Amino acid sequence: MLYNDLSKSQKKVALFVMDHPRDVAMASAQEIGSSIGVSETTVIRFCYSLALAGYAELQKMIREQLLYQESSLTTYQQSKMDLEQNSALFKQVMEQDTIKIMKTLKQISEADYETATEHLSKAKTVYVLGLRSSHIAASWLAYSLGLVRGDVQLIRPESEDVIQTLSQMDENTVVVVISFHRYLKKTIQVAKLAREQGAFIIGITDSSLAPIHKYSQLLFPIHSPNKSTLDATASLFSFMNAIVAGLSVQDKDRFEQRQRKSEAITGDFLFVEGTDVT
Repeated sequence: MLYNDLSKSQKKVALFVMDHPRDVAMASAQEIGSSIGVSETTVIRFCYSLALAGYAELQKMIREQLLYQESSLTTYQQSKMDLEQNSALFKQVMEQDTIKIMKTLKQISEADYETATEHLSKAKTVYVLGLRSSHIAASWLAYSLGLVRGDVQLIRPESEDVIQTLSQMDENTVVVVISFHRYLKKTIQVAKLAREQGAFIIGITDSSLAPIHKYSQLLFPIHSPNKSTLDATASLFSFMNAIVAGLSVQDKDRFEQRQRKSEAITGDFLFVEGTDVT
């Protein structure tokens, strides 16, 4: 059906869908109608005019388009080639990273952040999972959280019995799952099984529509304009640093106790003074 054949109200819906696809992907037909001043029925009739079965089918189409657009490496390289036309490439890249961090900041709920640090503080055991391009971030987060509190483990499906690891999880467990486009099935499957064991799942991803959202009690979207983990690195590590900082403040006594014990052991064993190592 052509745009000119739509009713005046349906044209408002069409323009909103084109300008705000992410809102349509997340909100109900009633919420969309209320935001643009039309009825829920008008929104649904607009879907029928596109030969769709209903609003749910429109949402499904939009979600697939948003999530599974062509992957990022080519887009990432092209975006940097465009910057290379000008001088001081490193400054431009770092300035763009600053913008991404600020956009991520606006996407993060302070209440969710506080809830996350509270759960991480109270959990008996914390697990961190991130595969392929997310593995380095997961490794850093597991190590850093381990400095603040004990019983933090990095899940390594390639070298451990994941079923055995999952069997140890319960309602006193928190699992932090890092999952970026393209979303690995194994990551989603482990998150699903951990949730079924009663674990509290914290998802860190590039979209509120990402598959991990289905199994996450808390979801933190990291701004990633090109669907690239590379382009999300600065924002991702900045947010993870904020998580570690929040936990170190909330769990101040335990952090200081672990620090004292660590310093007592590692002083002469790990470190040397000056450059004369013989």
